Amino acid sequence: MMDHISLTVSDAVRSKAFYGAALGAIGYRVLREFGADVIGFGVPPKPDFWIRAGQPNQPPIHVAFGVDSREQVDAFYAAAIAAGGRDNGKPGLRPHYHPDYYGAFVFDPDGHNIEAVCHRPLCSCGEKK
Repeated sequence: MMDHISLTVSDAVRSKAFYGAALGAIGYRVLREFGADVIGFGVPPKPDFWIRAGQPNQPPIHVAFGVDSREQVDAFYAAAIAAGGRDNGKPGLRPHYHPDYYGAFVFDPDGHNIEAVCHRPLCSCGEKK
């Protein structure tokens, strides 16, 4: 089981704003900061996603955040784009992964591929299982 992940970004202030908006849509918030250059995001009480200022990871990395609903995927994507993220795959089903894989992909300010994904199927009535 993974405890946390961190990535290096070129501008911590810019990335804090981007991730604050994008991840805020799925319930994350800033939980810990060490100066202006190290920021921990998570669902209270523990940060599990960290950014730190420096030379960005090369090649850029892919991080996927699991969420409980397709609406959260949609909200993540809209918030990320509004915060300056670049589209890398609009919200939708990705049946080549599996039939219920619903995800959205954005590039953060440093080109990291950030995703929100829901694996839950829809009932025939339209409600989430």
